[in-house]
Amino acid sequence: MFTSLFRSAGKPAAHPAAAPVAALIGHDLVLRYDGKPVVQGVSVALEPGRATALVGPNGSGKSTLLRALSRLHRVDSGRVTLARAEGESECDVALLSSQEFAREVTLFSQARPVPQGLTVAEVVAFGRHPHRRGFAGPSARDRSAVDRAMRVTGVRDMAGRQVGELSGGEMQRVWLAACLAQDTGVVLLDEPTNHLDLRYQFETLDLVRDLVEEHGLAVGIVLHDLDQASRIADTVVLMRSGLVYAAGAPADVLTAENIGEVYDIRVEVNADPRTGRLRIDPLGRHLS
Repeated sequence: MFTSLFRSAGKPAAHPAAAPVAALIGHDLVLRYDGKPVVQGVSVALEPGRATALVGPNGSGKSTLLRALSRLHRVDSGRVTLARAEGESECDVALLSSQEFAREVTLFSQARPVPQGLTVAEVVAFGRHPHRRGFAGPSARDRSAVDRAMRVTGVRDMAGRQVGELSGGEMQRVWLAACLAQDTGVVLLDEPTNHLDLRYQFETLDLVRDLVEEHGLAVGIVLHDLDQASRIADTVVLMRSGLVYAAGAPADVLTAENIGEVYDIRVEVNADPRTGRLRIDPLGRHLS
């Protein structure tokens, strides 16, 4: 179990990163489905030691943008680059092999099949495949990475359980552990709190802050919940109809005016006087 809930966004990393620090950058990306543009000339930079939340209504292009950054969606125009260190020339990710890219970037996606006949520990170990050579067995580093990933995601106690016996929320955490075992400098998460109860929603998002603050990773995360985005993100990218409507600090982007314009709903946005966190309240007929 995690020790705190939603550490303050914007703090610098407290410790050196365990994985190579990297920045992932999308340059003027144009993305299409069936020939129709769904993302139109969007640029976004995921920087080490920062969490960037992509938000917007359904169909705004946020998940497609994340998939393009992870090389799962074709880039029609523009490019995605990776920089391993400040001042280092950027590498076009299209030039990397699948294994090379998987050593740098990991994606936690929404839809994953549940493998049958495997234990939790075996599934988490999938995350180490990009680091293996040929038919070599797991190294001490592999075993350490798997154990750490299970510990920080709270699945260590069920390492020997068959994954077919797990609930949807438990399986969600197992796949997240597999992603963390991959030990990359960039972590992409597509709606990681889906199917989780309230406790594990908070713990998963707290883990995002751990990745940023304690390990200096670059994190890109798609979220529907604007309150969650405002609490964990250093940068919020608000999208509408395939374009970036606003980007910047949560307080600057998640205003009543911006949310009202993008989501076509009246909201009230206030800062909690005790914590300073944003609170976003819809003003519907029965919710005002």
